[in-house]
Amino acid sequence: MKLMVIGGGGREHAIIKSLKKNPRVEEIFALPGNGGIAKDATCVSISATDIDGIVAFAKENAIDYAVVAPDDPLVLGCVDRLNEIGIPCFGPKANAAIIEGSKVFSKNLMKKYGIPTASYETFDNAAAALAYLENAPIPTVVKADGLALGKGVIIAQTREEAKTAVRDMMEGGVFGKSGSRIVIEEFLTGPEVSVLAFTDGKVVRPMVSSMDHKRIGDNDTGLNTGGMGTVAPNPYYTPAIAEQCMQEIFLPTIAAMNAEGRTFKGCLYFGLMLTPDGPKVIEYNCRFGDPETQVVLPLLESDLLTVMQATTNGTLAETEVRFSDKHACCVIQASTGYPTAYEKGFPITMTEEAEKATFVAGAKLEDGKLVTSGGRVTGTTAVADSLEEAIKEAYRLCEGVCFEKAYHRNDIGQRALQALK
Repeated sequence: MKLMVIGGGGREHAIIKSLKKNPRVEEIFALPGNGGIAKDATCVSISATDIDGIVAFAKENAIDYAVVAPDDPLVLGCVDRLNEIGIPCFGPKANAAIIEGSKVFSKNLMKKYGIPTASYETFDNAAAALAYLENAPIPTVVKADGLALGKGVIIAQTREEAKTAVRDMMEGGVFGKSGSRIVIEEFLTGPEVSVLAFTDGKVVRPMVSSMDHKRIGDNDTGLNTGGMGTVAPNPYYTPAIAEQCMQEIFLPTIAAMNAEGRTFKGCLYFGLMLTPDGPKVIEYNCRFGDPETQVVLPLLESDLLTVMQATTNGTLAETEVRFSDKHACCVIQASTGYPTAYEKGFPITMTEEAEKATFVAGAKLEDGKLVTSGGRVTGTTAVADSLEEAIKEAYRLCEGVCFEKAYHRNDIGQRALQALK
């Protein structure tokens, strides 16, 4: 089989490494891929949002199956367009990808179908939003409606901060069209859990839960990032909570999308908060999370391609989806200065052992050498019998990944270890 994976980050590298295990796979094309992915797939310099280019390439190269990994091409209808030319895909169509593409849509969906989430108001007028904030409870959360590279959520600790967020989004256009409508919602407290789930629109097969570390600094200080590391499973997510989430959140979400004529197939990501009132949805994503994928897929014992095809074909009920009961930890190495300004172009070296355990995100090939080209550069994952061992091993392997101005957090997994105690 000839496969095509759309995207070019650490998540896509993890997906490609998993797909390669299937003996039926002859060739994988990554569009656009990156310098690290080039070791495991043929990279093609077509942007993930160039839908016409992707469709033309798929046609010319007789692609058998496509995996559309990032949010942008899913929301833009990449799956719809590939289906039109007869190419089956992993991922939702545009009318289902709206569950991530519009926070207003997803909040209204949860309200309509009684799915637990934070209370909220939506606004398409800055003056009305600012007036509402005069009496809103603080802290509060201000969210841009559309896609904003994971940066469109502001947790405002003061009324002034909340008003600044509204002005920046709605009047300053910091997120372009994505911020022309906003959601202002209740600030929830409790442990956060990420659960990725395979679904064919009928059944839901959750993957191992995980814990992301969003902030740049140790002890969760500093700016929010795309994620500085992950561990799996998340110790806060007990079997009892998992069953509650299945009955009150996962299955009702799939049923709600079907009732709206927006059947969701692919990977649905549930960002949850375990509040004193029970689990609530903070956000949905219409695809694999990054860097959650980098700890979840190394624990998958079933064949990824077979599971993906089952979501496409509607045969997930008859397909085995099995995960190991081990633990995984991923440590992200970033460029110093990320998530704001940082330098690029530093050579990256890896020991053979580290390379096998590393997923490359922000790197490109220059004269055959791997150099840094992004904020988050690599993610190194270790799997072990205990969380403590997985963390220790991930940091040990990390030492084998070297580039100038490298930065990583030193406390990935520590919160999870505390929870286990």
